[in-house]
Amino acid sequence: MSYDLAVWEGVRPTDDKSARRSFRDLYDRYLGGETEEPASERITAYVATHLDRWCDITEDEGETSPWSVGPLTDGASGPLVYFGLAWDRAEEASAYAADVAESMGLICFDVQQDRLRP
Repeated sequence: MSYDLAVWEGVRPTDDKSARRSFRDLYDRYLGGETEEPASERITAYVATHLDRWCDITEDEGETSPWSVGPLTDGASGPLVYFGLAWDRAEEASAYAADVAESMGLICFDVQQDRLRP
């Protein structure tokens, strides 16, 4: 089990309900179907920022990575990235993920709590 976040490009939804709909639509379009697109430049840069801080779980010999699955890029398609965090690292890594998303003008949605991250 993991703690899941979704980050995407676009206009920030006005509330959690709108964000949930946006997330589901994006997920169905970019990750839920048979065809996936390459990640956009901004999403690629977002993922790279995380991999600069923590290695991918597929390369984690010291068990320091907060990711629950890998490679992290597998959850990126088009304007969306969806990724899981290990529960014991979720607080630190999700706060970092939300801060980076905000600094890059991206939307961060907490799938566990069904709400936008500030």
